[in-house]
Amino acid sequence: MTQTSANVTWLTQEAYDQLKAELEYLSGPARVDIAKKIEAAREEGDLRENGGYHAAKEEQGKQELRVRQLTQLLENAKVGEAPADTGVVAPGMVVSIAFDGDPDDTLSFLLASREYASGVIETYSPQSPLGSAVNGKKVDEMAEYELPNGRKASVKILDAKPYQG
Repeated sequence: MTQTSANVTWLTQEAYDQLKAELEYLSGPARVDIAKKIEAAREEGDLRENGGYHAAKEEQGKQELRVRQLTQLLENAKVGEAPADTGVVAPGMVVSIAFDGDPDDTLSFLLASREYASGVIETYSPQSPLGSAVNGKKVDEMAEYELPNGRKASVKILDAKPYQG
């Protein structure tokens, strides 16, 4: 669960530990593995036409970008508890909404940093148009946000419960 305000990202201890473990792997064993791949590809000869070398270098670049992202995220992280079950939408909560107040057109999602996304439940960032519109709203309140096409959409908050993931 995360809550971002300015440069601070709030994480539960579990989320922090998970991201820290990923960072340690990427900056340790994964770096060694990619260096070995690059060296093996380099030994194959002409680097201009060496697909394995270029693929390994591209993989290395993506890996180093992720290391920088995780380092920055964890440097600015504050570890805290999951949000209280108060009926007010906050990061770290599963939010159920009805589009235009229609009880047949609903969506439930986790309001959290994209870093916490999983295949279990759809995740919306608190900075996304929908996430920022519902953040801080109470159950039964309406929220309005802008769609990519510039039109406005409204949703009714049906429920907001702390994520138990």
